[in-house]
Amino acid sequence: MNVALILAGGSGVRLESDIPKQYIAVKGKTVIMHCLEVFGTHPQIDAVQIVAHVEWRESIHKQMPETVLGKFKGFSEPGSNRQYSIYHGLQDIMQYARDTDIVIVHDAARPFVSAALLTACIDACGEHDGVLPVLPMKDTVYLGDGGTITSLLEREKVYAGQAPEAFLFGKYYEANRCLIPDRIERINGSTEPAIMAGMDIAMIPGDEGNFKITTQADLERFKALLDT
Repeated sequence: MNVALILAGGSGVRLESDIPKQYIAVKGKTVIMHCLEVFGTHPQIDAVQIVAHVEWRESIHKQMPETVLGKFKGFSEPGSNRQYSIYHGLQDIMQYARDTDIVIVHDAARPFVSAALLTACIDACGEHDGVLPVLPMKDTVYLGDGGTITSLLEREKVYAGQAPEAFLFGKYYEANRCLIPDRIERINGSTEPAIMAGMDIAMIPGDEGNFKITTQADLERFKALLDT
């Protein structure tokens, strides 16, 4: 079984909107619906679990296309940070998934995820414990202390991680469980617990178009691309 864990519990603070970015309607559909449609129609996605606050759940459910409703397993409670939200989702998924199943973690605010990238993530888990799509760095990258440059990094060895990230469910659940209750609060990226646990994580090419809507400029870019 391949389970999509969709994260829709963010507050959208950086967008400076009264409505979290994933619930803003664009072209008659909320951002999260643009995202969910890809998972609903993908033949290798068997189940969908969504992390969302209670006040948004009825609205999400009412908007779901039939392709998603047929795979939808339930809602999970958001946590104090992104990784705690993932852990809550994993706990709920544990009720119906096996250790050898695959969980695909994705942000509702990345509506341009492609079916091809989903397929690549799932396929990579056939030979690895997990997979992270990455983009090469275009700019020179430095380390600093906030005021001065302290050292240089080799740009060829530095990558920007994207979602979706896919993992063997049992190993990834245990990697997160070991961080409870305090260390999980310091996790910034979904793949960090897997790396800390020594899981074999592959890198595959990401997609420039698979951007996350974080700022108003990102939202305007999304709207413009829908018009093309």
